[in-house]
Amino acid sequence: MPTPPPCPPSALDDMSEVFDALGHPTRRRILDLLRASPGMLVGEVAEHFDVGRIAVMHHLRQLEASGLVVSLKQGRTRQLYHNPVPIQLIHDRWTTEYGGFWASKMADVKYAVEHHHSSEGTDDGHHDEHRATGLEGRDSRAHRGRVA
Repeated sequence: MPTPPPCPPSALDDMSEVFDALGHPTRRRILDLLRASPGMLVGEVAEHFDVGRIAVMHHLRQLEASGLVVSLKQGRTRQLYHNPVPIQLIHDRWTTEYGGFWASKMADVKYAVEHHHSSEGTDDGHHDEHRATGLEGRDSRAHRGRVA
């Protein structure tokens, strides 16, 4: 498995804040609300919860500190917006790495199955193995063409 590139300490700190912010169900619900209705006011967000406005403000401060919420002050009101960039950075960091890892493993399985069949010189049981490895379809048809 390839070694991931080193992550700068500041990026790790930023991610910790994002994970902490996402760790509470109230904050995740606030993000859902802001994603569905961009520009909500603090009072409008607070109406969706059974806790006081002060508690909602506490959650909003954590979401803003993590970068998941951006506020735009207009006079005495603050419009709130969901910022998906920190979540996208987390997604990109791990899915790219693991996506490559699992694609490599699936290719290894595919080549092992093809090698097994070509060394046997028969097509018996071909469909069952491809079904078990999820390699049915185009690869399976290509394989049959080579064996026949």
